[in-house]
Amino acid sequence: MAVMLTTVDNPYNPFTQWDSWYAFDTQKGYNTCGYLARVAQTSEAFPEKLEEEAIAEAIDDICRLNINGMYRKVTDGDDDE
Repeated sequence: MAVMLTTVDNPYNPFTQWDSWYAFDTQKGYNTCGYLARVAQTSEAFPEKLEEEAIAEAIDDICRLNINGMYRKVTDGDDDE
């Protein structure tokens, strides 16, 4: 199942409302995609499946170490926010 990282205050679903989700995220100065890219241990040499697993693991790590409570994981099956 596909997963993505979002913030608790972002009202948009990154799976179905990407442009609005991204605009909200950058307007608030969160740069969630950049944060995830810094944490995820990925490589262009990885097969797609391994790349997805590395990103999902990074999302889990970010949510587990979520000191300020701002991040949460959403799955492809979640309803629109």
